[in-house]
Amino acid sequence: MEFDPLLLSRIQFALTVAFHYLFPPLTIGLGVIMVFTEWQYLRTKDIQYEMMAKFWTRIFAINFALGVASGIVMEFQFGTNWATYSRFVGDVFGSALAAEGIFAFFLESGFLAVLVFGWDRVSPRVHFLSTVLVSLGSIFSAVWIVVANSWQQTPAGFHLVEHQGALRAEITDFWAVVFNPSSMIRLTHVLIGAFILGSFFVMSITAYYILRGRHVEMAKKSFALALALALVSSIAQLFTGHYHAVKVAEHHPAKLAAFEGHFETGEGGAPLYIIGLPDQKEKVVRYSIAIPGLLSWLVHMDSSKPVKGLDQFPEEDWPPVALSFIPYHVMVGLGMYFIALTILAAVLYRLGTLFQTRWLLWVFVFSVVGPYFSNHLGWMAAEVGRQPWVVYGLLRTREAYSQSVPGAQVAASIGLFVLIYLLLTAVWIYVMNDKIQHGPDEADATGAAAKEGLAGIREAILKGDEGSLTATADEEGEGSRQ
Repeated sequence: MEFDPLLLSRIQFALTVAFHYLFPPLTIGLGVIMVFTEWQYLRTKDIQYEMMAKFWTRIFAINFALGVASGIVMEFQFGTNWATYSRFVGDVFGSALAAEGIFAFFLESGFLAVLVFGWDRVSPRVHFLSTVLVSLGSIFSAVWIVVANSWQQTPAGFHLVEHQGALRAEITDFWAVVFNPSSMIRLTHVLIGAFILGSFFVMSITAYYILRGRHVEMAKKSFALALALALVSSIAQLFTGHYHAVKVAEHHPAKLAAFEGHFETGEGGAPLYIIGLPDQKEKVVRYSIAIPGLLSWLVHMDSSKPVKGLDQFPEEDWPPVALSFIPYHVMVGLGMYFIALTILAAVLYRLGTLFQTRWLLWVFVFSVVGPYFSNHLGWMAAEVGRQPWVVYGLLRTREAYSQSVPGAQVAASIGLFVLIYLLLTAVWIYVMNDKIQHGPDEADATGAAAKEGLAGIREAILKGDEGSLTATADEEGEGSRQ
């Protein structure tokens, strides 16, 4: 039986990346939620916010651990399955990954222990600082990964040199690599996508608690905080997505044409397909609904100006059109759904009826699936749309794999990966479900109230205020009885 090592290597990398990317967006989004929650606790001294912060920290730690484990496996494949690619981009990609390790991973993992285990060992302000630094570490990690990936999309700040009979890219301007033409808008788009996932994840769990009548006060406050982040992020994503598409039209017109199923350039304005099914062989979009001239207006702010179609490029340089078009359009559709859903929820929250609208809370319970899909589909569209290039205009995918690795070995490793990832997924779902079903510890609130009471007693003793001492002691005793 013949095994195609190139196809299998691509499948294996897609599998490991897809599994890994279940975790980083959630840790980024949850990290921001944790920062705001703990800040609210410091500001208001409301015990419910401390309960929230401790609960989301436990969820964060689970996802962080699985993200690290799956990410390491993914990076090893650069050497095992993509040796030619690794030699070509090693100087550039290695610098970005080194920067991630130094400036992001060490920061994130270094303060994670304080975040998870330091609640009763450091002061609230020091613990809040550790939460901020862990959140920043997760964001910095995304920065360097997106910079490295964006360089593949829009290479800059390098020159080609011959090394042992093969060309390789070497950095000539590090900051040109970092601020390559697509890096900052792609980074913004990725981070906002993570914020959407984190906020929808929190709203899903807290909506479930409200519907079941558990931890209701904490759940309502968590839901409101996450809703604010989701509303702002969903609307902001509409604008970053548009600007990102304009950049794609500027630097990767063939990719944009594939995203939009735009086969023929034509002489007038280009339509925007709302739905459809591209037929690459016949060069048409079947079963389509299109708005005339809208693509031209979005790209050029002129509905009569033509947009470059796939007919302007050799067919060997075309991306797989359907595999670019469908994920891109589903992602955009999900983005519009997030906007509509969060606006509706925000209006009902202002009217004071959100938490009584049970059908909408059930929608939020299940809507967490949407951001997971949209994050994955966005990356799928971006990576498939870059084909047939692994480094745009410089190195083709068919030239980048490890030609010394037999296809049978790659197939065997895929089988093992699938087995291990299924087991890890089962463990992840079991542990996450256990934590969610358990919910925040009510003991956290009782213990915090007791600590505040003791602090009040100590303060009264130091002031010599007998009335305050008696009142504080009575309050503490009442709190203990409750």
